[in-house]
Amino acid sequence: MPGPRPPAEAAAATDGTAPRGEHHHCCTVTSRRQRRATPRTLRRARSHVHCRRRAEMTGVANHVLKPQSQAPLVPVPPLPFPDLCARLDDRISAFLRDDDVKDVRLRAVQEQTRIALGVIEDALLRYSLDELALSYNGGKDCLVLLVLYLCALHRRSVATGTPLPETIQTVYIQSSHPFPEVEQFVTDSCHAYSLTLASYGGSMKTAFESYLRDYPSVKAIFVGTRRTDPHGEHLKHFDPTDHGWPSFMRIHPVIDWHYVEIWTFIRHLDIPYCPLYDQGYTSLGGTTDTHPNPALRIPSPDLNSGSRDEKFRPAYELVEDYEERLGRDRGTNSTKEAPKPSP
Repeated sequence: MPGPRPPAEAAAATDGTAPRGEHHHCCTVTSRRQRRATPRTLRRARSHVHCRRRAEMTGVANHVLKPQSQAPLVPVPPLPFPDLCARLDDRISAFLRDDDVKDVRLRAVQEQTRIALGVIEDALLRYSLDELALSYNGGKDCLVLLVLYLCALHRRSVATGTPLPETIQTVYIQSSHPFPEVEQFVTDSCHAYSLTLASYGGSMKTAFESYLRDYPSVKAIFVGTRRTDPHGEHLKHFDPTDHGWPSFMRIHPVIDWHYVEIWTFIRHLDIPYCPLYDQGYTSLGGTTDTHPNPALRIPSPDLNSGSRDEKFRPAYELVEDYEERLGRDRGTNSTKEAPKPSP
């Protein structure tokens, strides 16, 4: 793993975590602290993609697909927010219009994309933009959700003639021991996708209580939970939180996506992602409970010392859903977990 980078600007505490209840606006497009430099992790992630295109890889799982286009989906420097939403809609619409897709997995992702967009469009009919927020921690699932949300916002704007919002309300619940790479990618995502980030430490329950106290207009939150995640087995597209938890509607547009479908979408549309995924991490938590996935290990004997230098294939080469969390220590809480739904 590369050496640690400085903590993201959004993290105010010296240990890289935000004090409980503290929220930050350094990632909004109007912030005085917004950096104008090229986001490092987005640039690095794109570099990884180009390297993979130039080199013929061996031992790649059969579901790994080449990106759809050489043109970057999220350019650097970032586009104005309306232009970015239009670009995402154009690329996704072209993908969905392609009737000549022969790959079975791509056809499945097309159908999953249509369903997810339908859920988001339903949410936009039920709630105003002020009442909606998105839970974002830089992971692959909420990244797909974010891209689909911006696509749906553009479609809504075109259909109704209503202007797009200037930013997207986003809540980030930090791990108690966050990876510097994750913190940096979240910060870079704020700049690239015009996110207004509210960052909180502490437990999930306390963090959501603090967020809803600070943003009382929010009635529903998009969450990137999938069926194989903890507490995800019985979730529906719309689920109210359980008694005793902060009251809001949880919206799960990608609940029925499989692991390989998430990566097929990301790779096919050439979406920049957190560089930890290229180091064998498949489920991101904190530094104390998250490791490269052993199912992706490539043992390499060191002939000089007799030791074994472990290397790992990238996350998108994993196939089975049940292997996704093999790199997570048991008994730890994921920052993607959220309150259980009411029965």
